[in-house]
Amino acid sequence: MSRYVILSLLLTLCAFQAHAADPILPDPKLTPGSVLTTDKTIICQPGYSKSVRHTSGRLKHEVYQEYGINKKGGHYEIDHLIPLSIGGADVRENLWPESRDTQPWNASAKDRLENYLHNGVCAGRIQVEEAQKAIASDWIGAYQTYLGVP
Repeated sequence: MSRYVILSLLLTLCAFQAHAADPILPDPKLTPGSVLTTDKTIICQPGYSKSVRHTSGRLKHEVYQEYGINKKGGHYEIDHLIPLSIGGADVRENLWPESRDTQPWNASAKDRLENYLHNGVCAGRIQVEEAQKAIASDWIGAYQTYLGVP
């Protein structure tokens, strides 16, 4: 084999390993979750999430560092484990780097769950505390419970 083929194979393997190491679930020691409110009347007000979202670039950088992730090595977003839309707090204990690349569990899947929970809470089908606990303990399990398998 030529050096170029070997180099290409090594680069592909390294990319796969980096992708395989993406956190699908947050580390509970680094991101246990944090709640700002359980008041449905506040959470369900239009514009509420935007009014409490103030995550600084510096804090996002710290989260990447704590998780040992080079944000340039993949596609990530700093996400709130307990979404602001169901009363999560915009603090370090509620933030983690979530992959957009992992399949099927990624930022898009969690966003679908967050929207479902927010709508369920505001419609009175789901209790705020139930939604917060479900997503904080295991967001994939919560997805499967509420939405099935993607």
